[in-house]
Amino acid sequence: MSLKDYLAKRKKKKEIQKEKMKNMSFGEKIFSFGKTLIGAIIVVMIINGLLVASFVVPTGSMENEVMTGDFLFVNKFIYGPTTPQVIPFINQELPFIQFPGIKDPEKGDVIVFIYPGDRDLIEAQEFQYYLKRCVATAGDTIQIINEVIYINGEKQPLPKNANFSSSNNPNAPAAFPIGTDWTQANYGPLVIPKEGDVIPITRENIERWRIFILREGHKVTFDSETVFIDDKPVTSYKVERDYCFGMGDNRRNSLDSRSWGFIPYENVTGTPVIVYWSWDTNMPFGNFFDKLTTIRFNRIGNLID
Repeated sequence: MSLKDYLAKRKKKKEIQKEKMKNMSFGEKIFSFGKTLIGAIIVVMIINGLLVASFVVPTGSMENEVMTGDFLFVNKFIYGPTTPQVIPFINQELPFIQFPGIKDPEKGDVIVFIYPGDRDLIEAQEFQYYLKRCVATAGDTIQIINEVIYINGEKQPLPKNANFSSSNNPNAPAAFPIGTDWTQANYGPLVIPKEGDVIPITRENIERWRIFILREGHKVTFDSETVFIDDKPVTSYKVERDYCFGMGDNRRNSLDSRSWGFIPYENVTGTPVIVYWSWDTNMPFGNFFDKLTTIRFNRIGNLID
């Protein structure tokens, strides 16, 4: 078929569809529109789950690599495509399946992940995506000395766009894990759990590990002397998943793993690739023309490193 014949056939098909729509009742038009809308939502959910997603940066914890109000395209294929996790627009969670990816998270990767929940909660109170830099992976030992990160004893370079905001006190206590006197600036050493690790469990340290074990799907109880996991007395626990440790590049202005703990690999959904839009998301759309003046054209097209 020649291009001319193809275009003529396409034009005729559109005219037939237009005539068909004209002869439809109002109810039939609503039904047709609904089918089209549902089809579009299904396509968006498949693409969002398997290949690429959009993420809007809500805070300044990763400045200056990404800025508040940056809109990012996220590569979801690299760590393993997933089935859609929520229904668009209503934020209803769906059953979760993750397929094998190209690689696991690595040190230095900027990652988008499902927030695992506050330190003392088994799960997050609401479904949220977070954005941090992976600074340590399963099996690593992290230590922070005067705001300098050491992994397995080796000093780590600063990310090239790191910004140390002075708005917060670097000597503020680190909330995670329970029972330490560590601060945001002087932290650890802490071993990042990996699958197969055996953790000694005692009556004295169970509060440090209780939520961790509960999140892995087990029951934890104890009396004055003994700890029970799934109603059996134990002196150790075998880790069932791999974890990583995430921090913001703006380390003094970041609620991260120092506050709420480890990130399971299975929670990591992708890595941002490029900024496709950027403006002040705090300005209401009612001030639309003023909002247009906040567009940051110099950020559009920036690659995320």
